Amino acid sequence: MGSRSADKIVFTSYDDLFGEEQKAGESVVSLPLSRLHSFKDHPFHVIDDEKMQETVKSVRQYGVLVPAIVREDKVQGNYEIIAGHRRKRACELVGHTEMPAIVRNVTDDEAVIIMVDSNIQREDILPSEKAWAYRMKMEALSHQGVKGEDYTADLVGETAGDCARTVQRYIRLTYLKTELLDYADQGRIILAVAEKLSFLNEEEQGWVLQVISQNITAPSKSQAEELKEESRKGDLTEKRVADILNREVKKVSITISSKKIKDYFPQDYTKKQIEAVIFELLDSWKEKMNQAG
Repeated sequence: MGSRSADKIVFTSYDDLFGEEQKAGESVVSLPLSRLHSFKDHPFHVIDDEKMQETVKSVRQYGVLVPAIVREDKVQGNYEIIAGHRRKRACELVGHTEMPAIVRNVTDDEAVIIMVDSNIQREDILPSEKAWAYRMKMEALSHQGVKGEDYTADLVGETAGDCARTVQRYIRLTYLKTELLDYADQGRIILAVAEKLSFLNEEEQGWVLQVISQNITAPSKSQAEELKEESRKGDLTEKRVADILNREVKKVSITISSKKIKDYFPQDYTKKQIEAVIFELLDSWKEKMNQAG
């Protein structure tokens, strides 16, 4: 495989270097599926779900329209898939024994960047997938000589449209115990809470898991912040975790004048129309809060 390189890369064009399109001088070859193996520590799950069935249908009808990108594993005589894991799986389900691919000579770090960028814009990506992908890309860019944590994080999130702070928050999730990260994937713990819990050490996270497994509700942001602060000070104990998480969260009551609300809407809007707009905006706001924290 290509070795890690500490040399800086001159970015004449990011897409030209790392895009999935065929480059000048490259040719498409047909490779046996048996000689293709997954990318090392590939963070994206390949699942036989409804979308996979759509891919299978397309492959059966038209073949693989976009060749995979692979690199040669000179030690094993096989090829590592950089982009095209789902296409390979679809070929297996269809019954094909080969698939088209472009063999590209890239370093480990270049391969990581291509792999991440070819998957990161998927709509159905899980928090854990994005977290590990961002961490891998961050490390790859650092190896290439990119300086400055915020600047590097900006480059990491550029393809998916995430800012440096969002990237850093996702990367924090990789410090969670697997079970807590699973809860984040399931939506049982919102990302803002998961990020705060990631600052607890492994034993402390274990205590949190014990309480969560017994409770129906997940920790609130204020509870998670309290746990993080007490952990930072070295005051967190198993009993203290239970006390904080079992404490009833105060419910906030809010009353908004209907006159103030109506000022934002056309005069002919009915109560039902106003409520529909408000709840649509609140749903959108909640989704953004869950993602960014």
